[in-house]
Amino acid sequence: MSMCDRRNLSMVMDLYELTMSNGYFLDSDPDDVATFDVFFRRIPDNGGYAIFAGLEQIVEYIEDMHFEDDDIEYLGSLGMFDPGFLEFLRGYRFKGSVSAFDEGTVIFPGEPVITVTAPLIDAQIVETAILAQFNHQSLIATKASRIVRAAKGRAVSDFGARRAHNMDAAVYGARAAYIGGVAGTATVLSGKMFGIPISGTMAHSWVMYHESEYESFAAYARIYPDDTVLLIDTYDVLKSGTPNAIRCAKEVLGPMGKRLKGVRLDSGDLAYLTKEVRKMLDAADMEDCRIIASNSLDEYSISSIIDQGGCIDAFGVGERLITSKSDPVFGGVYKISAIEKGGVTIPKIKVSEAVEKITNPGRKMVYRIYDSTGHATSDLITHEDEEVDLSGPYDVIDTHRPWRKVDLSGHTARPLLKPIIVNGTRVSPQRSLTEIRDYVRMQLRDEIWEEEQRFENPHIHHMDMSVSYYEDKMELLSRCQSNR
Repeated sequence: MSMCDRRNLSMVMDLYELTMSNGYFLDSDPDDVATFDVFFRRIPDNGGYAIFAGLEQIVEYIEDMHFEDDDIEYLGSLGMFDPGFLEFLRGYRFKGSVSAFDEGTVIFPGEPVITVTAPLIDAQIVETAILAQFNHQSLIATKASRIVRAAKGRAVSDFGARRAHNMDAAVYGARAAYIGGVAGTATVLSGKMFGIPISGTMAHSWVMYHESEYESFAAYARIYPDDTVLLIDTYDVLKSGTPNAIRCAKEVLGPMGKRLKGVRLDSGDLAYLTKEVRKMLDAADMEDCRIIASNSLDEYSISSIIDQGGCIDAFGVGERLITSKSDPVFGGVYKISAIEKGGVTIPKIKVSEAVEKITNPGRKMVYRIYDSTGHATSDLITHEDEEVDLSGPYDVIDTHRPWRKVDLSGHTARPLLKPIIVNGTRVSPQRSLTEIRDYVRMQLRDEIWEEEQRFENPHIHHMDMSVSYYEDKMELLSRCQSNR
């Protein structure tokens, strides 16, 4: 099936979601409601922050979720499901509610970025699809943000489609990379679907097809005189590519009243070569000609090239962005936190020998806490309906140092979890990709401390809990331990 054809992705789920749902159908009260939280435990690349992306695709999936006749026929052929359950699926529509942070929010480990509160089956059956979108796009958006930061104001474009894990990864990876701050993409379908600016230059095959490098440059310049960027590393950057590019600028573009827009290098010692190319271009009165570099770049190699004085105006970043090669797992999880029976909400907690795997129980609210300068000092987890009044003394527990109470008086609090879907119906307006991208930029510029954004040993963002919530969690944890 063509990627552009309409696809029903409702069956993108692990089998146990269906076996559990079949079990709930046969052995639970249909009025029981579950709350599940989506959170992650560790920031990729040992970074100080991550970027939440993929919410729009999660909403699209939930809104469109249904089972067609051939889906029911396939599930029936497995011999695992009750006929009544299969008929239930035939008319299935999601009836629950979803709350989430705004897409593009800077996020930190342990906090519920998405919360699903729904009838048991509805809450269980959406797990894999939610995690697939959350993990992939948040991973790529986070990696893109790091790479853009390393470029220090130089434009970064996504060149990764051909090295992505498949076509969906290329298309939605480009979307996530744009949220993370890249200027554009070479993936045409992403431009069409999401309005991302697209860009591209020439291929080595174009140069090698022609009888000479100069003839290839001249032909390209005649076809694209307003946007000529020449690939100068097919043969020899300094002895052939750059001289031929200068000659093309003078002999072909000059008489047309045009200027050579740029040259691109895709191999070699980029720090050394770009310094030499810059000298040659400037000596030819081509100071406005930009130098673009690609070739297996990431935040570390870009930082190194810039530190060495490399003369690069823009970067094309491919495989190490689109696959987040250095740390390709985001690790988001979907864990139950509460059950509602007969109108009574019962908090649930997962206990583990690994402290980081102990979950936060119950229905919650998350606040971002700001000091008087507008910087985010911490995130705060409270009970869902707990009042947070910072106009006077307000003690919280620092979860990294739980023996320490912190007074947040004089700070301000902004709630992060917002209703997205209520009783199966979307209630939040769709935001443009540009709005999401600008929101990321604003947070990193104005709210998130520079110390949390550095690549090496970043400051750990404080994750606090209200005293009431923390005490209830400890009581539940103690009760679970004593009942073992």
